[in-house]
Amino acid sequence: MLAEKLNASSAPAPYSVMGIGGKRIELVIVDEGAGGTKVVEGFRNLVERDRVDAIIGPIGSGSCLAVAPVAEDLKQFTILSDCGTPQIFEARSYQYVFRAGAHGTMDNVSLVLYLRDKSIKFSAFGTINQKYAYGQDALADFKGALDNLIPGKKVKSELWPAFGAGQYGAEISALQKDRPDLIYSSLWGGDLQAFVLQAAPRGLFKDSQLALMAAAHVLPALGNKMPDGIIMGERGATGLLARSSPLNDWFWKSYSDAFKQVPASSSAYRMAQSMLGLKVAAEKAMKSTGGKKPSSEELAAAMTGLEWEAPAGRIRMALGKGHQAIQDAAVGRTKWNPEQKNGHASGCSVLRRRMCEPARRHEGRRLDTVRFQGS
Repeated sequence: MLAEKLNASSAPAPYSVMGIGGKRIELVIVDEGAGGTKVVEGFRNLVERDRVDAIIGPIGSGSCLAVAPVAEDLKQFTILSDCGTPQIFEARSYQYVFRAGAHGTMDNVSLVLYLRDKSIKFSAFGTINQKYAYGQDALADFKGALDNLIPGKKVKSELWPAFGAGQYGAEISALQKDRPDLIYSSLWGGDLQAFVLQAAPRGLFKDSQLALMAAAHVLPALGNKMPDGIIMGERGATGLLARSSPLNDWFWKSYSDAFKQVPASSSAYRMAQSMLGLKVAAEKAMKSTGGKKPSSEELAAAMTGLEWEAPAGRIRMALGKGHQAIQDAAVGRTKWNPEQKNGHASGCSVLRRRMCEPARRHEGRRLDTVRFQGS
Protein backbone atom coordinates (compact mmCIF):
# COMPACT_ATOMS: atom_id res chain seq x y z
CA MET A 1 0.00 0.00 0.00
CA LEU A 2 2.81 2.41 0.92
CA ALA A 3 4.75 1.61 -2.23
CA GLU A 4 1.67 2.33 -4.33
CA LYS A 5 1.00 5.61 -2.51
CA LEU A 6 4.63 6.76 -2.77
CA ASN A 7 4.86 5.78 -6.44
CA ALA A 8 1.69 7.77 -7.13
CA SER A 9 3.06 10.84 -5.29
CA SER A 10 -0.05 10.73 -3.10
CA ALA A 11 1.65 10.71 0.31
CA PRO A 12 1.56 13.94 2.34
CA ALA A 13 4.60 16.17 2.85
CA PRO A 14 7.42 15.59 3.42
CA TYR A 15 6.91 12.37 1.44
CA SER A 16 5.20 13.74 -1.66
CA VAL A 17 8.17 13.23 -4.04
CA MET A 18 7.40 10.26 -6.29
CA GLY A 19 8.80 6.90 -5.14
CA ILE A 20 12.29 7.35 -3.74
CA GLY A 21 14.00 10.41 -5.14
CA GLY A 22 11.80 10.25 -8.24
CA LYS A 23 12.55 6.56 -8.84
CA ARG A 24 9.68 4.07 -8.64
CA ILE A 25 9.68 1.50 -5.84
CA GLU A 26 9.57 -2.15 -6.93
CA LEU A 27 8.81 -4.72 -4.22
CA VAL A 28 10.30 -8.23 -4.14
CA ILE A 29 8.70 -10.20 -1.30
CA VAL A 30 9.95 -13.23 0.64
CA ASP A 31 7.68 -15.16 3.03
CA GLU A 32 9.21 -15.15 6.50
CA GLY A 33 6.77 -17.84 7.65
CA ALA A 34 8.89 -20.52 5.97
CA GLY A 35 11.20 -20.71 9.01
CA GLY A 36 14.78 -19.81 10.00
CA THR A 37 16.82 -21.65 7.35
CA LYS A 38 14.44 -20.62 4.57
CA VAL A 39 14.48 -17.00 5.77
CA VAL A 40 18.28 -16.85 5.44
CA GLU A 41 18.08 -18.61 2.06
CA GLY A 42 15.42 -16.14 0.92
CA PHE A 43 17.55 -13.23 2.13
CA ARG A 44 20.54 -14.47 0.14
CA ASN A 45 18.36 -14.85 -2.94
CA LEU A 46 17.18 -11.24 -2.62
CA VAL A 47 20.80 -10.10 -2.63
CA GLU A 48 22.53 -12.52 -5.01
CA ARG A 49 19.71 -13.42 -7.43
CA ASP A 50 17.32 -10.46 -7.37
CA ARG A 51 20.01 -7.78 -6.83
CA VAL A 52 17.74 -5.64 -4.65
CA ASP A 53 18.96 -2.23 -3.50
CA ALA A 54 17.66 -2.42 0.07
CA ILE A 55 15.87 -4.94 2.31
CA ILE A 56 13.21 -4.22 4.94
CA GLY A 57 12.27 -6.95 7.43
CA PRO A 58 11.94 -9.47 8.94
CA ILE A 59 9.51 -9.36 11.89
CA GLY A 60 10.45 -12.30 14.15
CA SER A 61 13.24 -11.95 16.71
CA GLY A 62 14.80 -15.28 15.73
CA SER A 63 14.72 -14.30 12.06
CA CYS A 64 16.39 -10.95 12.78
CA LEU A 65 19.16 -12.61 14.81
CA ALA A 66 19.76 -15.00 11.91
CA VAL A 67 19.60 -12.41 9.12
CA ALA A 68 21.62 -9.54 10.63
CA PRO A 69 25.10 -11.18 10.40
CA VAL A 70 24.29 -12.46 6.89
CA ALA A 71 23.39 -8.93 5.79
CA GLU A 72 26.67 -7.67 7.18
CA ASP A 73 28.69 -10.40 5.46
CA LEU A 74 26.95 -9.64 2.14
CA LYS A 75 27.31 -5.86 2.70
CA GLN A 76 23.59 -5.45 2.06
CA PHE A 77 21.78 -2.38 3.43
CA THR A 78 19.00 -3.78 5.65
CA ILE A 79 16.36 -2.28 7.94
CA LEU A 80 14.90 -4.65 10.52
CA SER A 81 11.28 -3.59 10.70
CA ASP A 82 9.90 -5.07 13.88
CA CYS A 83 11.67 -7.74 15.95
CA GLY A 84 11.68 -6.98 19.67
CA THR A 85 14.86 -8.68 20.85
CA PRO A 86 17.40 -6.15 22.20
CA GLN A 87 20.27 -8.51 21.33
CA ILE A 88 20.80 -7.24 17.78
CA PHE A 89 22.99 -4.25 18.62
CA GLU A 90 23.96 -5.32 22.13
CA ALA A 91 25.75 -8.43 20.87
CA ARG A 92 27.73 -6.75 18.05
CA SER A 93 28.06 -3.67 15.86
CA TYR A 94 26.99 -3.45 12.23
CA GLN A 95 27.67 -1.14 9.30
CA TYR A 96 24.81 -2.20 7.03
CA VAL A 97 22.08 -3.26 9.49
CA PHE A 98 19.57 -0.91 11.14
CA ARG A 99 16.35 -1.21 13.15
CA ALA A 100 13.81 1.58 12.64
CA GLY A 101 11.74 0.96 15.79
CA ALA A 102 12.09 0.54 19.53
CA HIS A 103 13.16 -2.86 20.85
CA GLY A 104 11.46 -4.73 23.68
CA THR A 105 13.54 -3.25 26.49
CA MET A 106 11.98 0.17 25.85
CA ASP A 107 8.49 -1.34 25.82
CA ASN A 108 9.05 -3.15 29.12
CA VAL A 109 10.61 -0.17 30.86
CA SER A 110 7.59 1.91 29.78
CA LEU A 111 5.23 -0.72 31.21
CA VAL A 112 7.06 -0.74 34.56
CA LEU A 113 7.05 3.08 34.64
CA TYR A 114 3.27 2.91 34.21
CA LEU A 115 2.95 0.39 37.07
CA ARG A 116 5.05 2.66 39.27
CA ASP A 117 3.49 5.99 38.34
CA LYS A 118 -0.08 4.65 38.56
CA SER A 119 0.74 3.07 41.96
CA ILE A 120 -0.34 -0.43 40.94
CA LYS A 121 -0.11 -2.46 44.16
CA PHE A 122 1.53 -5.87 43.97
CA SER A 123 4.17 -7.74 45.94
CA ALA A 124 4.45 -10.93 43.89
CA PHE A 125 3.90 -11.63 40.20
CA GLY A 126 3.56 -14.56 37.83
CA THR A 127 4.61 -14.70 34.19
CA ILE A 128 3.61 -16.49 31.00
CA ASN A 129 5.76 -15.96 27.91
CA GLN A 130 6.40 -17.80 24.65
CA LYS A 131 9.55 -19.90 24.77
CA TYR A 132 11.70 -18.19 22.16
CA ALA A 133 14.03 -15.18 21.93
CA TYR A 134 11.32 -12.51 22.15
CA GLY A 135 9.61 -14.01 25.19
CA GLN A 136 12.87 -14.73 27.01
CA ASP A 137 14.25 -11.25 26.38
CA ALA A 138 10.93 -9.66 27.37
CA LEU A 139 10.83 -11.29 30.79
CA ALA A 140 14.48 -10.46 31.46
CA ASP A 141 13.80 -6.81 30.61
CA PHE A 142 10.63 -6.67 32.71
CA LYS A 143 12.39 -8.15 35.75
CA GLY A 144 15.38 -5.86 35.26
CA ALA A 145 13.15 -2.79 35.04
CA LEU A 146 11.28 -3.88 38.18
CA ASP A 147 14.53 -4.35 40.10
CA ASN A 148 15.58 -0.80 39.23
CA LEU A 149 12.26 1.05 39.42
CA ILE A 150 10.06 -0.94 41.86
CA PRO A 151 12.46 -3.23 43.75
CA GLY A 152 11.43 -6.01 46.11
CA LYS A 153 8.88 -7.80 43.89
CA LYS A 154 8.94 -11.60 44.03
CA VAL A 155 8.33 -14.04 41.17
CA LYS A 156 5.78 -16.74 42.00
CA SER A 157 5.77 -18.59 38.69
CA GLU A 158 7.50 -18.57 35.29
CA LEU A 159 5.54 -20.39 32.60
CA TRP A 160 6.98 -21.04 29.13
CA PRO A 161 4.46 -22.41 26.62
CA ALA A 162 5.73 -23.06 23.10
CA PHE A 163 5.18 -20.45 20.42
CA GLY A 164 1.79 -21.14 18.86
CA ALA A 165 0.72 -23.52 21.66
CA GLY A 166 -2.92 -22.39 21.51
CA GLN A 167 -4.01 -24.32 24.62
CA TYR A 168 -3.22 -22.87 28.04
CA GLY A 169 -5.31 -24.89 30.49
CA ALA A 170 -2.32 -26.10 32.49
CA GLU A 171 -0.76 -22.64 32.66
CA ILE A 172 -4.04 -21.05 33.76
CA SER A 173 -4.42 -23.66 36.51
CA ALA A 174 -0.87 -22.99 37.70
CA LEU A 175 -1.48 -19.24 37.85
CA GLN A 176 -4.76 -19.75 39.72
CA LYS A 177 -3.00 -21.97 42.23
CA ASP A 178 -0.21 -19.40 42.82
CA ARG A 179 -2.64 -16.42 42.83
CA PRO A 180 -0.01 -13.73 42.09
CA ASP A 181 -1.06 -10.10 42.53
CA LEU A 182 0.03 -9.37 38.98
CA ILE A 183 0.52 -11.49 35.85
CA TYR A 184 3.03 -10.24 33.29
CA SER A 185 3.01 -11.54 29.72
CA SER A 186 4.56 -10.81 26.34
CA LEU A 187 2.13 -13.14 24.54
CA TRP A 188 0.87 -11.61 21.30
CA GLY A 189 -1.35 -12.31 18.31
CA GLY A 190 -3.29 -15.57 18.22
CA ASP A 191 -1.50 -16.89 21.31
CA LEU A 192 -2.64 -13.92 23.37
CA GLN A 193 -6.19 -14.13 22.05
CA ALA A 194 -6.38 -17.82 22.97
CA PHE A 195 -4.98 -17.19 26.45
CA VAL A 196 -7.48 -14.40 27.19
CA LEU A 197 -10.45 -16.37 25.82
CA GLN A 198 -9.51 -19.38 27.94
CA ALA A 199 -8.49 -17.53 31.12
CA ALA A 200 -11.24 -14.90 31.43
CA PRO A 201 -14.16 -17.35 31.84
CA ARG A 202 -12.19 -19.11 34.58
CA GLY A 203 -11.91 -15.85 36.53
CA LEU A 204 -8.14 -15.59 36.40
CA PHE A 205 -8.15 -11.81 35.95
CA LYS A 206 -10.48 -11.22 38.91
CA ASP A 207 -7.75 -12.22 41.37
CA SER A 208 -4.69 -11.07 39.41
CA GLN A 209 -3.97 -7.85 37.52
CA LEU A 210 -2.93 -8.70 33.95
CA ALA A 211 -0.15 -6.50 32.50
CA LEU A 212 0.69 -7.03 28.83
CA MET A 213 3.81 -5.70 27.15
CA ALA A 214 2.35 -5.34 23.64
CA ALA A 215 -1.28 -6.27 23.18
CA ALA A 216 -3.50 -3.47 21.85
CA HIS A 217 -3.46 -5.13 18.41
CA VAL A 218 -5.82 -7.89 19.65
CA LEU A 219 -8.55 -5.49 20.81
CA PRO A 220 -10.50 -5.32 17.53
CA ALA A 221 -10.58 -9.12 17.31
CA LEU A 222 -11.52 -9.74 20.96
CA GLY A 223 -13.95 -6.82 21.42
CA ASN A 224 -15.90 -7.26 24.66
CA LYS A 225 -14.18 -10.59 25.31
CA MET A 226 -11.20 -8.60 26.61
CA PRO A 227 -11.91 -7.82 30.30
CA ASP A 228 -11.89 -4.27 31.62
CA GLY A 229 -8.87 -2.95 33.47
CA ILE A 230 -6.18 -4.90 31.60
CA ILE A 231 -2.94 -2.90 31.41
CA MET A 232 -1.23 -3.02 28.02
CA GLY A 233 1.11 -1.31 25.57
CA GLU A 234 1.71 -1.86 21.83
CA ARG A 235 5.41 -1.76 20.80
CA GLY A 236 5.63 2.03 20.84
CA ALA A 237 2.85 4.61 20.48
CA THR A 238 1.50 2.72 17.47
CA GLY A 239 -1.78 1.30 16.23
CA LEU A 240 -4.68 2.13 18.54
CA LEU A 241 -2.25 4.05 20.77
CA ALA A 242 -0.88 6.31 18.03
CA ARG A 243 -1.45 10.05 18.44
CA SER A 244 -3.46 11.93 15.85
CA SER A 245 -1.38 13.89 13.31
CA PRO A 246 -1.75 14.74 9.61
CA LEU A 247 0.64 11.92 8.68
CA ASN A 248 -0.97 9.38 11.03
CA ASP A 249 -4.49 10.34 9.96
CA TRP A 250 -3.49 9.83 6.30
CA PHE A 251 -1.87 6.46 7.09
CA TRP A 252 -4.87 5.30 9.14
CA LYS A 253 -7.33 6.16 6.36
CA SER A 254 -5.13 4.74 3.60
CA TYR A 255 -4.68 1.45 5.43
CA SER A 256 -8.36 1.18 6.40
CA ASP A 257 -9.50 1.88 2.84
CA ALA A 258 -7.05 -0.64 1.38
CA PHE A 259 -7.61 -3.54 3.77
CA LYS A 260 -11.08 -2.88 5.25
CA GLN A 261 -9.70 -3.02 8.78
CA VAL A 262 -7.88 -0.59 11.05
CA PRO A 263 -4.08 -0.75 11.44
CA ALA A 264 -4.28 -1.92 15.06
CA SER A 265 -0.98 -3.80 14.95
CA SER A 266 2.37 -2.17 15.66
CA SER A 267 3.78 -4.21 12.75
CA ALA A 268 1.93 -2.04 10.22
CA TYR A 269 3.28 1.13 11.82
CA ARG A 270 6.80 -0.19 12.08
CA MET A 271 6.82 -1.26 8.44
CA ALA A 272 5.63 2.25 7.58
CA GLN A 273 8.36 3.95 9.59
CA SER A 274 10.95 1.59 8.09
CA MET A 275 9.91 2.37 4.52
CA LEU A 276 9.67 6.10 5.16
CA GLY A 277 13.08 5.99 6.87
CA LEU A 278 14.52 4.28 3.79
CA LYS A 279 13.01 7.01 1.60
CA VAL A 280 14.50 9.80 3.73
CA ALA A 281 17.92 8.12 3.89
CA ALA A 282 18.04 7.36 0.17
CA GLU A 283 16.98 10.85 -0.85
CA LYS A 284 19.56 12.29 1.54
CA ALA A 285 22.25 10.11 -0.08
CA MET A 286 21.08 11.00 -3.60
CA LYS A 287 21.84 14.66 -2.97
CA SER A 288 25.53 13.75 -3.02
CA THR A 289 25.26 11.23 -5.89
CA GLY A 290 23.71 13.63 -8.37
CA GLY A 291 20.39 11.82 -8.21
CA LYS A 292 21.91 8.41 -8.94
CA LYS A 293 20.84 5.33 -7.02
CA PRO A 294 22.96 5.14 -3.84
CA SER A 295 25.08 2.14 -2.88
CA SER A 296 24.65 0.17 0.34
CA GLU A 297 27.58 2.10 1.81
CA GLU A 298 25.99 5.44 0.88
CA LEU A 299 22.60 4.36 2.24
CA ALA A 300 24.20 3.22 5.51
CA ALA A 301 26.06 6.49 5.93
CA ALA A 302 22.86 8.46 5.35
CA MET A 303 20.80 6.30 7.73
CA THR A 304 23.24 6.45 10.64
CA GLY A 305 21.87 8.80 13.31
CA LEU A 306 18.95 9.83 11.07
CA GLU A 307 15.67 11.34 12.33
CA TRP A 308 12.34 11.43 10.47
CA GLU A 309 8.60 11.75 10.98
CA ALA A 310 6.41 8.64 10.88
CA PRO A 311 2.74 7.87 11.62
CA ALA A 312 3.81 6.87 15.15
CA GLY A 313 5.72 10.12 15.68
CA ARG A 314 9.37 11.06 15.43
CA ILE A 315 11.85 8.23 14.91
CA ARG A 316 15.44 8.80 16.03
CA MET A 317 18.38 6.50 15.30
CA ALA A 318 19.93 7.29 18.68
CA LEU A 319 21.32 3.96 19.94
CA GLY A 320 23.64 1.27 18.59
CA LYS A 321 26.05 3.84 17.16
CA GLY A 322 23.19 5.38 15.20
CA HIS A 323 21.72 2.09 13.98
CA GLN A 324 18.96 1.52 16.58
CA ALA A 325 15.86 3.71 16.77
CA ILE A 326 14.05 5.09 19.79
CA GLN A 327 10.44 6.27 19.75
CA ASP A 328 7.63 7.20 22.13
CA ALA A 329 5.77 4.45 23.96
CA ALA A 330 2.21 4.40 25.31
CA VAL A 331 0.51 2.27 27.98
CA GLY A 332 -3.13 2.21 29.10
CA ARG A 333 -6.04 0.23 30.58
CA THR A 334 -8.91 -1.38 28.69
CA LYS A 335 -12.51 -0.25 29.14
CA TRP A 336 -15.52 -1.57 27.21
CA ASN A 337 -18.30 0.85 26.30
CA PRO A 338 -21.49 -1.18 25.69
CA GLU A 339 -23.55 1.81 24.52
CA GLN A 340 -21.44 2.98 21.61
CA LYS A 341 -19.19 0.69 19.66
CA ASN A 342 -16.24 3.01 19.75
CA GLY A 343 -14.17 4.52 22.50
CA HIS A 344 -11.69 7.15 23.54
CA ALA A 345 -8.72 7.64 25.81
CA SER A 346 -9.23 9.80 28.86
CA GLY A 347 -7.01 11.12 31.62
CA CYS A 348 -4.04 11.29 29.25
CA SER A 349 -0.71 12.52 30.51
CA VAL A 350 2.51 13.12 28.63
CA LEU A 351 6.01 13.37 30.03
CA ARG A 352 6.85 17.06 30.56
CA ARG A 353 3.50 18.24 29.18
CA ARG A 354 -0.19 17.29 29.17
CA MET A 355 -2.27 16.12 26.26
CA CYS A 356 -5.77 14.66 25.97
CA GLU A 357 -7.22 13.57 22.66
CA PRO A 358 -9.66 11.01 21.25
CA ALA A 359 -8.28 7.57 20.60
CA ARG A 360 -9.15 5.64 17.47
CA ARG A 361 -12.60 4.10 17.08
CA HIS A 362 -12.25 0.35 17.23
CA GLU A 363 -15.15 -2.00 17.86
CA GLY A 364 -16.17 -0.60 21.23
CA ARG A 365 -12.96 -1.36 23.07
CA ARG A 366 -10.96 1.57 24.31
CA LEU A 367 -7.79 2.16 26.23
CA ASP A 368 -8.51 4.34 29.24
CA THR A 369 -6.07 6.53 31.22
CA VAL A 370 -3.33 6.25 28.64
CA ARG A 371 0.13 7.43 29.54
CA PHE A 372 2.50 8.44 26.74
CA GLN A 373 6.13 8.03 27.78
CA GLY A 374 8.78 10.12 26.06
CA SER A 375 11.67 8.34 24.37
